[in-house]
Amino acid sequence: GPTGAGKAPIASRLSRFYDGDSGSVRIDGHDVRDVTLASLRRQMGVMLQEPFLFAGSIRDNIRYGRLDATDADVERAARAVDAHGFISALPDGYDTIVQERGSTLSAGQRQLVAFARVMLADPRILVLDEATSSIDTATERALQAGIRHLMTGRTSFVIAHRLSTIEDADLICYVDHGRILERGTHAELMARHGAYWRLVDAQYASMRRG
Repeated sequence: GPTGAGKAPIASRLSRFYDGDSGSVRIDGHDVRDVTLASLRRQMGVMLQEPFLFAGSIRDNIRYGRLDATDADVERAARAVDAHGFISALPDGYDTIVQERGSTLSAGQRQLVAFARVMLADPRILVLDEATSSIDTATERALQAGIRHLMTGRTSFVIAHRLSTIEDADLICYVDHGRILERGTHAELMARHGAYWRLVDAQYASMRRG
């Protein structure tokens, strides 16, 4: 949906950053308000538009996803999201020191490190909240393999303006003014020629002009 449509509040309710005044969010039939925050958030991995990296080694930034992980676990997670290649090419590999917020890495590299961190945590539920909107289209294409590995075998909620991120989703919901106006697969929604179709058409028309 468009900016301000109410997509981000949905993600906030999933992880209980706040509780709504009405309705409920249920996981396997259980209202999320009936479990502890610690229990809920152990099951969830959240990727934001600008991932936070702290000052320290790339290895420790990835290991933050699971503090008892071995070096082999860290490397497996990085390989799974296609981050191992760029990390290995750095001067000190996994022991390369990055500055706070990862300013010494490119936007795409920061996202790959964050993807590896979430992969290591192995959450049952994954929330990608505009996780690729801060990078260019070419970099996003390079990240797609990592994103696909990250989503395999888990329930994933993907909030995105860039439609290439969601075209293969099992279910797409078009949200506006806090309400779901349309839902279906990409093919089903395109066939309806409704709000989703207009959004897709406008985005690809803009890309052609660019």
